[in-house]
Amino acid sequence: MLLIDIDPQGNASMGSGVNKEEAKASTYEVLIGLEPIEAARVATEGGYDLVPANSRLSGAEVELIELDRRERRLRGALDSVRAQYDYILIDCPPALNLLTVNALVAAQSVLIPMQCEYYALEGLTALVNTIRKIRETLNPQLQIEGLLRTMFDPRNNLDIEVSAQLKEHFGDKLYRSIIPRNIRLAEAPSHGRPVITYDMQSKGAQAYLALAGEILRRDEGVAAA
Repeated sequence: MLLIDIDPQGNASMGSGVNKEEAKASTYEVLIGLEPIEAARVATEGGYDLVPANSRLSGAEVELIELDRRERRLRGALDSVRAQYDYILIDCPPALNLLTVNALVAAQSVLIPMQCEYYALEGLTALVNTIRKIRETLNPQLQIEGLLRTMFDPRNNLDIEVSAQLKEHFGDKLYRSIIPRNIRLAEAPSHGRPVITYDMQSKGAQAYLALAGEILRRDEGVAAA
């Protein structure tokens, strides 16, 4: 598996145990065209490859405006490595900007994590509209893979109410797996480790393992159809 961090905050990089500021090459160099993606990827202790991101990526959006095929830079960079991986995951920033557009143009589908809050529902509406526009103009194969409920508290009536609305509107696109609020999930990034290696027995880790199984089963069902 390859994980591409396209968020200037670099949370996916730090959570993978990679010092983002010491990276010799990052997503920034790949997008601008200074380095091929092979030169930027590093192996992680979690057993997957990573293309890290750091603060240099913050200025990429301005620089991308001046470049040809600015929305397709990541898609083009991935052409040389796509066949090497079963899955390529792109961790996006929490904003609908040119970095996110690059990710959506490069992707086949989108996994949307969201908290069960009303403000999150508003953001979801904007994202779904953006996905529709990208599909119509730049990437016809793009689709919503699924919606993942995160930081879920079953004792909270609002969480339950919003969850019910998601199920009503998205049906089978809503993953059955739910990521709960869990202290071990919150602790793992501070130790620079994925929760699977930090505490596999925690409820948070077990929820993500269940999600992985659900995704694999869905893909197997699609392949068999």
